[in-house]
Amino acid sequence: MGEGRRTILITGASAGIGAALARVCAGRGYDLILTARREGPLQSLAEELSAAYGVAVAVIPADLADPDAPVRLVEAITVRGLAVDGLINNAGFSRTTGFLTTDPADHAAMVRVMLSAPVELSRLLLPGMVARGWGRVLNVASLAGQMPATGGDTLYGPIKSFLIKASQGLWLEMRGTGVHVTALCPGYTYTEFHDVNSSREQVSAAYPRWMWMDADRVARIGWGAVEANRPRVTPGVMNNVLAALGGILPDTMALKMVGGHARRLDRL
Repeated sequence: MGEGRRTILITGASAGIGAALARVCAGRGYDLILTARREGPLQSLAEELSAAYGVAVAVIPADLADPDAPVRLVEAITVRGLAVDGLINNAGFSRTTGFLTTDPADHAAMVRVMLSAPVELSRLLLPGMVARGWGRVLNVASLAGQMPATGGDTLYGPIKSFLIKASQGLWLEMRGTGVHVTALCPGYTYTEFHDVNSSREQVSAAYPRWMWMDADRVARIGWGAVEANRPRVTPGVMNNVLAALGGILPDTMALKMVGGHARRLDRL
């Protein structure tokens, strides 16, 4: 895009942490490729960032729940003559109604969007980054990936745990190549995420304001971590405390703790 500038591809960029990361990267002078299902919000964000920071922003809508979407997305980027220097795998959603009462198609889409697509996009784009000797891969995981799994949103935590481990493995493989890989593990963050899965009212009532972070702060911490080549970052002191507890408590105690979390939400 812009001469001498590097280009970052961001999935799930239409709102929330994805849009916040787009603003952070644009503010640092990176050109952007934005993708998500909704073209309208992407175009609005692209116009905002181009006007505010003078960067080039390409919009390529895609639904990563489609198994062919990663390949088609990369093909569309290649046709435009663009090279991807950085990848932010941010797209994601959850279903909190329970394993047996959730449509299996929704579970399959969760796996494709948050697990398969990040793996495929990384495999498609990393060779170019390695060849150029510079790259950034930021995988937006979750504090849930560092905690025992919970009932209700049964697959969400395990998927995010996979993403953390995969990021750590890539971090090891990419050492010495100029490519940095980081898993960003935010806790409760003010975004559209809880509106989409209809849990906003419940989680807002269940947890105090001090447990929440804004998306801009999470984005700044995440991008700072990948620039510093940290394999994992968990924003917020309390989130780090919870992650540490989740790693050291015996299963019986840890599952009792997260079971209490689920019951609090059920009672609201």
